[in-house]
Amino acid sequence: MKSEHSECMIVIEHSARGRNDEREENGMPEQAAGGGHRAAPVHTDPDEVPLLTALSALADPVRIQLIRELAGSADWTRSCGSFDVPVGKAALSHHFSVLRGAGLVEQRDQGSKRVNRLRRGEFEARFPGLLDLLLRSDDAGSADNTG
Repeated sequence: MKSEHSECMIVIEHSARGRNDEREENGMPEQAAGGGHRAAPVHTDPDEVPLLTALSALADPVRIQLIRELAGSADWTRSCGSFDVPVGKAALSHHFSVLRGAGLVEQRDQGSKRVNRLRRGEFEARFPGLLDLLLRSDDAGSADNTG
């Protein structure tokens, strides 16, 4: 009976090792393939984003704040938890998901943190001038601006 158990353990170990080897062969790190604590983020190519999707993503004050803070930071230096926004973790995750879906933000896992970069060049190529208008310091596009 002991030998049957040993054979079973060998088969299980071999099977698990095969899946990990397969993931590595396909260029997927173990964490991104489901071996980590969360799935890798999905990114939308800005060339595939309709104008209404981009405008909708930019219509929320929290997302505007995230974009403005990212625009003032070097790529990959801001983790999701480093933004001072008035929402909880779940809502923040949703806002980043919307920004990724609009082709505005790219994220990657770096250790235990998820870091971000503004896809300024790619988004600018798709929607020339839209980010510049959003990032203007005079806030000329604001509905609150009466002057």
